[in-house]
Amino acid sequence: MKIWAPLRLVLNWADSNWNFATLSPSQRRLPSLSLSRSRRRVRHGPTMNASTISVSLNRPQFVDPTRFTSSSKLKSGTSRRSLRICKCVSSPPTEQIAYTTKVSRNANMAKLQAGYLFPEIARRRAAHLLKNPDAQVISLGIGDTTEPIPDVITNAMAERARTLSTVEGYSGYGAEQGEKKLRSAIASAYYKDLGIDESDIFVSDGAKCDISRLQVLFGSNVKIAVQDPSYPAYVDSSVIMGQTGLYENQRYSNIEYMRCDPQNGFFPDLSLISNADVIFFCSPNNPTGSAATREQLTQLVQYAKKTGSIIVYDSAYAMYISDDCPRSIFEIDGAKEVAIETSSFSKYAGFTGVRLGWTVVPKELLFSDGFPVAKDFNRIVCTCFNGASNIAQAGGLACLSPEGLKAMQNTINFYKENTQIIMDTFTKLGFDVYGGKNAPYVWVHFPGRSSWDVFAEILEKANVVTTPGSGFGPGGEGFVRVSAFGHRENVLEASRRLSQLYK
Repeated sequence: MKIWAPLRLVLNWADSNWNFATLSPSQRRLPSLSLSRSRRRVRHGPTMNASTISVSLNRPQFVDPTRFTSSSKLKSGTSRRSLRICKCVSSPPTEQIAYTTKVSRNANMAKLQAGYLFPEIARRRAAHLLKNPDAQVISLGIGDTTEPIPDVITNAMAERARTLSTVEGYSGYGAEQGEKKLRSAIASAYYKDLGIDESDIFVSDGAKCDISRLQVLFGSNVKIAVQDPSYPAYVDSSVIMGQTGLYENQRYSNIEYMRCDPQNGFFPDLSLISNADVIFFCSPNNPTGSAATREQLTQLVQYAKKTGSIIVYDSAYAMYISDDCPRSIFEIDGAKEVAIETSSFSKYAGFTGVRLGWTVVPKELLFSDGFPVAKDFNRIVCTCFNGASNIAQAGGLACLSPEGLKAMQNTINFYKENTQIIMDTFTKLGFDVYGGKNAPYVWVHFPGRSSWDVFAEILEKANVVTTPGSGFGPGGEGFVRVSAFGHRENVLEASRRLSQLYK
């Protein structure tokens, strides 16, 4: 037997036939080992002398009690005596108390559940690779683009970067709202004839960042509604802002979860919403891949007008729409009075790393006191943001050129072909499959099963990363999201492995 130290041995000596055993030479040489001896008087029946020898280890070491033998003699000069009691006392390691400030933690951060969904998936993927270092893992989980940015776009960014090395071409801080040419190009490309002009558009470093800026705009005294399931940034930013109560039964209090499932065509029953101030609505939806029809969006706008709510419409996947579903909320009459729209070049041009997006805040949108929402958002932007990178904005301008728009559409078509491969795979295996037509995501139902269990099964047995549906809200339990963002050979190989797993 071996005992893990820190350990202190206290040995009490009295007249007996047992001899104290010395430590082995290697143990005596331990720099953390100290041996001390003291004498004391002990009265137990007849008077007798006793000695106490303490052996202390000040840092963790192994001490082997078999080194203590009855035939060994003390080499510390102690006269031969017999062992009466040998007592082992464990000494806990000294705790180092870190310095703390007087600042309390934001209580809202403590409400957040575990880690943000996608870093948690990355953590589990890394743990799987640690256990299986030779595994060839294919990621169809996080919606990160994989195909190269078209040359027409990168050439424009490279040229803008080169001109920064010249006196004539150098520029420092730009307008926080974005460069005028880019704002004008966005208005022309995506909002032509919809009554949106360049002054309504705020260029940013991506839709996700703007979602948090919008939460700052609204403050902590609002109640939000979200599609269930939905992109987790809406809920998490709401929690951080202090808009919610505690997390109970897979949901936060003071948030309206608008159930979207196959039974209601992935469009919520708006009559069930109570007193929501801000409605986050994504179409095509992440994660379900469903796109709202014109009739459905008309209902949503009419509901917002009736209740006085503001819609935050996330159109980050609008260019994937291939039918007559609206690509913008502003295609709906009256939307400019009740809606904000946020979008991004991330999934169109492969700008997930470049970072460029925009938000539209129409001048017609007013707070309850009549103050323009755009003016407050402008103040938020000017306070929290110095504007998107001028190099990224040069790329954005190239995206919206005729050649750039064609190149982006070719990339989107490639991902849509991947989507069809994934849909066909799961359909042939007998699963109920949703989405895919208007989005790069396939929503697969595993009835009666935990989403995280399915995620683990596919990762461990097929070496494929997906996304558990429950990570998008309670309505996602029993589903997994499969992303079409991947190289073609990887998508084909993943489909082969999934066919083997569920054949």
